[in-house]
Amino acid sequence: MNMKILMTGANGAFGDLTARALLTQGHRLVATMRDLEGRNADAAAALRGSGAIVMEIDVTDDTSVSNGAEAAIATLGGLDVLVNVAGTGTHGLSEGFTADQMLRLFNINVVGLHRMMRAALPTFRRQGAGLVINISSLLGRLSMPFYGPYSATKYAVETLSDTYRAELSQLGVDVVLVEPGGFKTSWIGNLIHPDDADCLEGYGEFASLPAQALAEYRAFLDAKPEQDPAKVAAAIVSLIETPAGARPARTVVDFVGMAEPVTMMNQQLAQVTAGLYQAFGIDGLLKLKVE
Repeated sequence: MNMKILMTGANGAFGDLTARALLTQGHRLVATMRDLEGRNADAAAALRGSGAIVMEIDVTDDTSVSNGAEAAIATLGGLDVLVNVAGTGTHGLSEGFTADQMLRLFNINVVGLHRMMRAALPTFRRQGAGLVINISSLLGRLSMPFYGPYSATKYAVETLSDTYRAELSQLGVDVVLVEPGGFKTSWIGNLIHPDDADCLEGYGEFASLPAQALAEYRAFLDAKPEQDPAKVAAAIVSLIETPAGARPARTVVDFVGMAEPVTMMNQQLAQVTAGLYQAFGIDGLLKLKVE
């Protein structure tokens, strides 16, 4: 069945690859991004050439999200799936990130996702069906040095998605997470680094460690062709094409050794959650109502 899909962050590697994979499968897609006439003009043109409907949405702006989602739903003649890909990353010692940087990061990665869901959910609730796919990260399950602010946003995405999943389950709306590991994409080159270098002088030689670690990680990914970002796109497409009620809450996408331990963590979390929900008499919220 061909789906009507709205996706953010289509200019990035995961978004672009997912868009092309969806179009190949015959789905109808509104692919969105910021700055269509500027830095993302080439990406927009390429997606249009592949058959996508490209629109501008800035997930940090209420009006842009509201107007963009409304236009997308009108153009598609409805909506079946929302894919929240838009996001940005950070790298560096956490203390060096200013309060403004943190607020901007959360506005993109967390509040932006929330804005998009609020724009799509009225349609899903009216029709008693719909799917939201939120792109998280293994760093939303594990804490690693030098990724603190980014990891914090992805932890927030994880718990927000879990809450939405329970609250919407009896309305027929499914909310799932995709948790990619690190991939060799433009995401690395676009990482935000700390603005407040002065406060890091007290770290001494340790302050140079993040740059060294990032260079080593780039080299590591260069040597791991199996860590192919197209596999993230394939996971998203697979979730969309899986029948409602059969989709896993979390899908880990990693091929360099982190998938197994994180999958075990996810399984343990699911067991603990099921037990708590049962204890509070709300375990029915863990099962999607499918008409």
